[in-house]
Amino acid sequence: MTNDVPLPAPGREIETLDALTPDQSDAVLDLLAEAAASDGRQAVSEQGRLQLRGGHRDGVRHFLLLVGGELTGYAQLEDTDPVEAPAAELVVRPAARGLGHGRALGSALLGATGKRLRVWAHGGGAAARHLSQVLGLSLFRELRQLRRPLTGSAVSEPVLPPGVTVRTFVPGQDDEAWLAVNRAAFAHHPEQGSLTQRDLDDRKAEPWFDPKGFFLAERDGELVGFHWTKVHADERLGEVYVVGVRPDAQGGGLGKALTAIGLRHLAAEGLPTAMLYVDADNTAAVTVYERMGFTTHEVDLMYRTES
Repeated sequence: MTNDVPLPAPGREIETLDALTPDQSDAVLDLLAEAAASDGRQAVSEQGRLQLRGGHRDGVRHFLLLVGGELTGYAQLEDTDPVEAPAAELVVRPAARGLGHGRALGSALLGATGKRLRVWAHGGGAAARHLSQVLGLSLFRELRQLRRPLTGSAVSEPVLPPGVTVRTFVPGQDDEAWLAVNRAAFAHHPEQGSLTQRDLDDRKAEPWFDPKGFFLAERDGELVGFHWTKVHADERLGEVYVVGVRPDAQGGGLGKALTAIGLRHLAAEGLPTAMLYVDADNTAAVTVYERMGFTTHEVDLMYRTES
């Protein structure tokens, strides 16, 4: 489905699409790479970038802002949360900023959602704060990126709860069990807890995927927790990608032990730094990570309409 929405600016139009062609996906990825090189961070999350390819995905729409036929801005809208308003991310080509294109994309998103919208501002810069004010959005969520050194600062020895053993993920064999534990561990966090087999397959197909860094904790043959690590090779940066513990296994130190196992693995890979993301209002998790030597590196902010 295509719905062209002309806007009152010379040569500017916005196309709204349910799926992108391979050429359109490549153009958006090139735009994102150009913006990331200028901004020092990605404007669209990993999940959003994965959703650029592979055709139609339920609840996902793409907004292409064209000026004179050239791709100048992009926004992605995801309406899959059963409770919260649709969530969006957007970017404008660095050389074309300050001309109202961000506001045009924001207005198109508001129009598409009936003014019920959440928008991520990765890095939380001044321009994003200004745009949120122009669009009538209020600060809703703060996601912190924490980092700690892996060299010159030893990672504590992991202490597993009684009866728990740890092994690495076997693609194909462990998919279903992992998805079930992930759903249970993140039932309160739809972005993570709603991952499907397709989402897992997308990640397994990425160049960074390495099952040797995907740790599964078992008790009596059942999966009770996991720590999936990720390596950003170009940045020489290791990531605590996701740590999850089944609700009935929480409170016994398993999450901390799994985190330490993953950090020791990343250190053994020769990476100098580890990072992770955590919500600022998750004070228990923030406290645990700070005790493990993590400090705040930067923040991502989410704004939303009040309706």
